[in-house]
Amino acid sequence: MEKEVPDVSRLPQQTPHRFPRSLLSISLSLAAVHAAPVWSQESAVPAEEERIQLEAVTVTAESAGASPVTEGTGSYTTEATRTATRLTLAPRETPQSVSVITRQVMDDFAVESITDVVNMTTGVSSKAFDSSRNGFSARGFDITNLMIDGVPTTWSAGWAAGETQMDTLLYDRVEVVRGATGLVTGAGNPSAAINMVRKRADSVQPRGFVSGQVGSWDRYQGTVDLSGALHDSGKIRGRVVGSYLEEGSYIDLAENEKQVLLGTLGIDLTDSTLLNLGASYQENSPTASMWGGLPTWFSDGTRTDWSSSKTTAPEWAEWASTQTTYYANLEHTFDSGVRLYGAYSRATNEADLRLLYLSGAPDKTTGLGMSASPTWYDVSREQDTLDLSATIPFYFAGQDHEVVIGSMYSQQELVTDRRAPLTRPPVGNYFEWDGSYPEPEWGPSAVYTTQDTDELGAYAVARLRLADPLQLIIGSRISNWETSGMKWDGSTYKFEHEHEITPYAGLIYDINDQYSTYVSYSEIFNPQDYQDRNGDYLDPLEGQNYEAGIKAEYFGGRLNASLAVFRIEQDNLAQPDIGQVVPGGIAQAYYAAQGTTSDGYEIEVSGALTENWNLLVGWAQFSAEDADGEKVNTRYPRRSANLFTTYRMGRLTLGGGVNWEDGNYTIATNPLGQRDKLEQSSYALVNVMARYALSDELSLQLNVDNLLDKKYYSQIGFYQQHAFGEPRNGKLELRYSF
Repeated sequence: MEKEVPDVSRLPQQTPHRFPRSLLSISLSLAAVHAAPVWSQESAVPAEEERIQLEAVTVTAESAGASPVTEGTGSYTTEATRTATRLTLAPRETPQSVSVITRQVMDDFAVESITDVVNMTTGVSSKAFDSSRNGFSARGFDITNLMIDGVPTTWSAGWAAGETQMDTLLYDRVEVVRGATGLVTGAGNPSAAINMVRKRADSVQPRGFVSGQVGSWDRYQGTVDLSGALHDSGKIRGRVVGSYLEEGSYIDLAENEKQVLLGTLGIDLTDSTLLNLGASYQENSPTASMWGGLPTWFSDGTRTDWSSSKTTAPEWAEWASTQTTYYANLEHTFDSGVRLYGAYSRATNEADLRLLYLSGAPDKTTGLGMSASPTWYDVSREQDTLDLSATIPFYFAGQDHEVVIGSMYSQQELVTDRRAPLTRPPVGNYFEWDGSYPEPEWGPSAVYTTQDTDELGAYAVARLRLADPLQLIIGSRISNWETSGMKWDGSTYKFEHEHEITPYAGLIYDINDQYSTYVSYSEIFNPQDYQDRNGDYLDPLEGQNYEAGIKAEYFGGRLNASLAVFRIEQDNLAQPDIGQVVPGGIAQAYYAAQGTTSDGYEIEVSGALTENWNLLVGWAQFSAEDADGEKVNTRYPRRSANLFTTYRMGRLTLGGGVNWEDGNYTIATNPLGQRDKLEQSSYALVNVMARYALSDELSLQLNVDNLLDKKYYSQIGFYQQHAFGEPRNGKLELRYSF
């Protein structure tokens, strides 16, 4: 990428074990428990206490049938999703692996950012490159698409402007579709698409909450979420969501302030026409921000062993960012059931990066040997998106069918300015680092890099019921993609791809009222800006995605279960060309790996086992290799598991969760020029929660993360460095709801 910013490298991995039949048996047996008698029992909770769970009546824009909205349901699952195909489908009707992190899950486990959501999601992994940047992956490939209300947003971890720190307070749910999602995203990797669905102004009656929170490392937060009708008729509704946070950090010197605000209106223009208007704002103001990680070796080639609180940041460093979005969407439903939808959004992400990068390996005795690279960047990313679609139901040959046709246009501009340091004091003894390293004098600001990206796509997808138990979902997208800009060395570039066809097909067979099986297929392309050792850009990623599985729903859809097996075949996967850099700089050079495959399976159960017992449990495993049988992307865990559950006993709710990841590693070169394997062994993080309803309106909730205080790497090998994850920490919240 750029000359000095540590880029997100991709590195080679380890084969998973064969699918354990016992695990499948246990999972399907758990999902198949018929608890209908439990659901039909009288609640053991007195009526007065039961009212704590009730929500105000809301108005939604969903057509008759299942609604994807999760807020107010108290559920760990959803009735329907749209992210995979743009069709409104129940989980059992969707021929891909889909996970939904609902509003209730986020509230129960104090899920604060999109990174926290990823860490709870089956088959998805996150790695923290430093104190302000994260990268996501699934099925062995990087995730490059974040979506908001179904609109793709392309982002780069290298030029992060707060995207992975977006606050979940603004969202009703987060839908994650694993595998190739080119039908809805256009360009992308066959990893996953993460769709954050905003809260809406849908309540006719006044409702909301205010809360105050305290936590570890001097954390203080206040939050408000208020909604209701702005007109006696209830046809104009408003909602405001806001939060202010101050906190320290487990990392020495680091502090952060965060402000979040959402304002939205829901307006019924007619009985069948709904207009939604909104604006959101988030400001992150961290100080003493790290740029990269900690040194992995001493100068003699032996390993370092730092405290998890160790930092490379000076007090003046910052990775400040703001995200501002304005959006509007209009939907109209005709008497025939035809639904027209149009949406426009303008998003601006800005970052002010005054940073210090420490490289090298300190002497084991003197602490000398580290080099300092201070730099000041200003990053601005603007994206305008227009999305138009029509949903057309029709009846043919004795069956109901549905077609969605649409088009999406996206224009994104990225500009990075840079100030070079005029002075560069020596680091001195790193053992005595206390953040007092002086801020240098800065030169004038100048344009460093630019990038303009335009994407125009048109798509059509149909759900055809071939027979009572058999549905075919078939569609395709045609995309035109163009990018141009200027690199850090002043050279310009432009490349484009026209008429890229991305097909999609899925076949779903209903075995009975509870079980269905499916197979699906899609192709993928993804332009990439990685360069080889000659400075040439790699060709676009090309590949195919195959998937098959079985899905089940119980208790009227309150509990969902799925098992999926997949195979991804991909060419031109960027892999680090070890020891090689792009000519003219220090950026890592890459080569295009051919015949890359990823094979694996995923299991998930989510929802309610009884009226009082919620559950989200998942297991994922994959193997990724190139044509020569060499493992690729080894820094991603090959196996992972997650379990989150809560049980309500009257006014008391108790819960806990476990995240487990298999070992992962990278191969790097130590200061002696020797190849060294940097490895994180398998580990588990345990989280617990407890909530007590002091009254119908007032509740007190405690969350403790990493209960066992496990010390682990949040990443290893990124520019020969590493970073540590959060040690044990807690939050205590008092909430008043009405």
